[in-house]
Amino acid sequence: MNIRCATPNDLMNMQHCNLLCLPENYQMKYYFYHGLSWPQLSYVAEDHGGTIVGYVLAKMEEDPEDSVPHGHITSLAVKRSHRRLGLAQKLMDQASRAMVENFKAQYVSLHVRKSNRAALHLYTETLKFSISEIEPKYYADGEDAYAMRRDLSEFREKCEADAEIPAIKGIFEAKEPIKQEQ
Repeated sequence: MNIRCATPNDLMNMQHCNLLCLPENYQMKYYFYHGLSWPQLSYVAEDHGGTIVGYVLAKMEEDPEDSVPHGHITSLAVKRSHRRLGLAQKLMDQASRAMVENFKAQYVSLHVRKSNRAALHLYTETLKFSISEIEPKYYADGEDAYAMRRDLSEFREKCEADAEIPAIKGIFEAKEPIKQEQ
């Protein structure tokens, strides 16, 4: 399996995966909107043959009332044949890390159907999202959604540590040997 940043060439296959996996579907222009606006935030999982078997479609929220930069997961899907392999977690972690690296996101949000037990387990137990509120009749069929959030401090700390490595490495690569006085 390979996780990589989605490209414009992947959008049709992402939409196809969405149609196979989820009851909420988007028009192609919505995928283009994400791809053009936040090209570094959406990822695909592909099998050894290069077939897309999962994706995460992500964006940054543009809420002027909320001054805290944060991302949003618009859609996450993994084909049934490739579930329970950790792909959803890898896709979500990659998108979350990109939100922090590129936009200094503090948290990421998403919506999930109240009845989607498998997704709720993934989000709460594996990915450590918490429910922030219930949004009544969020979905087109009238089902309620849980609005959920995940704090991204673990990714911020990792990014900060990664940024320090070149500085530390430079200390040990002195151009001239250090003379020790006796």
